[in-house]
Amino acid sequence: MSVAYDTTHPIDPLQALADRLDAQLRDAHPREVLMAAVEHSGGKLALVSSFGAESAVLLHLAAQVKPDLPILFLDTGHLFGQTLDYRKNLAAHLGLTDVRDLRPHYQDLATADPDAKLWQRDTDACCHVRKVQPLDRALGEFEAWITGRKRFHGGDRLRLRVVEFSDGKLKFNPLANWAKGDLDAYAAEHELPAHPLVSAGFPSIGCWPCTQPVEEGQDVRAGRWKGMDKTECGIHLARAPGAVADVGGDI
Repeated sequence: MSVAYDTTHPIDPLQALADRLDAQLRDAHPREVLMAAVEHSGGKLALVSSFGAESAVLLHLAAQVKPDLPILFLDTGHLFGQTLDYRKNLAAHLGLTDVRDLRPHYQDLATADPDAKLWQRDTDACCHVRKVQPLDRALGEFEAWITGRKRFHGGDRLRLRVVEFSDGKLKFNPLANWAKGDLDAYAAEHELPAHPLVSAGFPSIGCWPCTQPVEEGQDVRAGRWKGMDKTECGIHLARAPGAVADVGGDI
């Protein structure tokens, strides 16, 4: 039986590269995935980190592979004070030399969120102006980026690939295969400092208006946008071509 191929829409070379790398790295150690990301990004690679509950593991691995790797941190203006302190202290502890704080533009806030209460009216719009737009702007200078997403977080992440092609860029997820036990073991082995809110019952930490502690046995991300039909801030949702052109190129 012959197979007809659609030659009118050829596969993007970066999509083909992502498919090949995903097949090669599907069971690889996160350090190997990071090394491949450095090799295949043409020097235009960034790691996006929230400096949240599980961030220390990936940041430590990155520091071993490339300590001057640009680290993009979204300072939304609504973060816990503990997160801001943790970002400063952890970066110094790990010897990261290029942590970049991304903030929403003043004019965007003046237009979309002048009273800083947009989160009460429309959480998607709040995430867009405080996270999606700043990250899209920053990613404009990079050809590939690294995230800390894992499959055990559930939801859409259950089908997470190790290497993706999304919005015109390669996207590496070195910790996709790791379980909570793997993260805890690595953090203990390397004596990594924990985010101060973890001990207060926050296994996943975002902005303070939309993050709550969880009860024992609940999903790791159960405290994010609790009681709402929302599981992602939007930075990992694919957008139509040209959708970010008005914001100039985050977590």
